[in-house]
Amino acid sequence: KFSFSASRDSIIISITNCATSVYAGFVIFSILGFMANHLGVDVSKVADHGPGLAFVAYPEALTLLPISPLWSILFFFMLILLGLGTQFCLLETLVTAVVDEIGNDWIIRWKTLVTLGVAVVGFLLGIPLTTQAGIYWLLLMDNYAASFSLVIISCIMCVTIMYIYGHQNYFKDIEMMLGFPPPLFFRICWRFFSPAIIFFILVFTVIQYRPISYNDYVYPGWAISLGFLMALSSVICIPLYAAFKIWRSEGDTFLQRLKNAVKPNKDWGPALSEHRTGRYAQSDSSPEAQPLNPEKHKKEEIGLTIQGSNGQPHSQDSKV
Repeated sequence: KFSFSASRDSIIISITNCATSVYAGFVIFSILGFMANHLGVDVSKVADHGPGLAFVAYPEALTLLPISPLWSILFFFMLILLGLGTQFCLLETLVTAVVDEIGNDWIIRWKTLVTLGVAVVGFLLGIPLTTQAGIYWLLLMDNYAASFSLVIISCIMCVTIMYIYGHQNYFKDIEMMLGFPPPLFFRICWRFFSPAIIFFILVFTVIQYRPISYNDYVYPGWAISLGFLMALSSVICIPLYAAFKIWRSEGDTFLQRLKNAVKPNKDWGPALSEHRTGRYAQSDSSPEAQPLNPEKHKKEEIGLTIQGSNGQPHSQDSKV
């Protein structure tokens, strides 16, 4: 809903996420310490991060515990629940983006089939990861497809919203939706701390970059290039679309086109007219606010009063 309390949910999710990570750290490192003591080696030598920890070192440690089959069942059941929970977020995000972007009656009515289609395609794309070479593909995607790109996109998003769209405009939008302004802590983080921290993470990620390897196998150059292409596949959309908008904007010079491109559209605002309050409110003399994509909204039914054969007016539904 337009006035949904997103601030409450964001705080709950953030605290729960951090608390779960701290709890998981106690569980993982206690097991790794036990394995290091059992093998007589340093903790860093027990296992590396990633699949080796989850599918090799940890199950091996569980076999040394009392009632090991019980702990093994619980551990892998936890991994299944973790995978399902992650897929809910990823699948719903992709399906919602597709349905909202197309937005016609057919895709809204058959959203279940769209969800099924996306799930089947994802399942088919995941089959190669179950082959003997699957672990190599998994590490390649894990190290490139979901590392550099996420940090770059997050940094661009913070800078764009806070300093191009304008922090005051964003704060007013939040207040209009939630009914109260965002707390001072959030405003400071959005403007300063979050972009700075994300930028430093990006810098340190580049500085500490090392070509990936699995055990004694070092990935060849073509695999590294493929990994960078996967990372750029999502980031490259941002400058390409920005160049497209600048090219389509009005203006005689590049600077004029750039200024017009970074301005919100005339119909920018809440999609429904009843939500257009505050700076989005329309005056009585101005035409009624139109949705962002009027052709994508459902056809409205209106009653037309016509003169019947008996001279009595009656209403007839007509779709426009």
